[in-house]
Amino acid sequence: MKPTHIFQAEKITAGYDHKAILHDVSISIPSNQISIIIGANGCGKSTLLKTMARLIKPISGQVTLDGKSIHKIPPRQLARVLGLLPQSPIVPEGITVADLVGRGRFPHQTFLKGWTKKDYEAVAEAMEMMKITEFADRNIDELSGGQRQRVWIAMALAQQTDILFLDEPTTFLDITYQVEILDLLTDLNRKHGTTIVMVLHDINLSARYADIFLLFIKVS
Repeated sequence: MKPTHIFQAEKITAGYDHKAILHDVSISIPSNQISIIIGANGCGKSTLLKTMARLIKPISGQVTLDGKSIHKIPPRQLARVLGLLPQSPIVPEGITVADLVGRGRFPHQTFLKGWTKKDYEAVAEAMEMMKITEFADRNIDELSGGQRQRVWIAMALAQQTDILFLDEPTTFLDITYQVEILDLLTDLNRKHGTTIVMVLHDINLSARYADIFLLFIKVS
């Protein structure tokens, strides 16, 4: 089982270009559970994930992991604990499926240490879970939107973090594949204790898979 962490945002105000989207938000992420964030477009769901993953520096307030500001934790060390799949990731030009999934192992490697057996096993397991092993040598540009989304999720799984943030992970997938992906993420949580935080729009799917609901309301 994954270790328990205390992950909190304390009175966070954050946004873009000095324009606040979040205002004085405090939240504690339940460890080893599935939390689903729901709310209207533009209410700050993605902004919250990016702020908690250190992609955005808050205007005020702080995000802490086990009592320490995430901005004081070395990037590689943080990436071993926390993984993020953003809403619209940028695909590197000319990269294969296996290579992209393999990038999830970056936090576990060092300059003097090459790929280990554990790295190869983690990548193979992630691709098998997402049922993309047959695409391993294909260029990402050749895949459909749904297939690409499964590759991105596989990369996040290969990172093998204790905490996983996913911003609309079922984008581009039809309902059958949405359920399949969410079932796989639930298995990951139940078997390994991975703390999962997801942004979803479908209320029915959210109700089916959430241990905890985080409801965001846009304040004008």
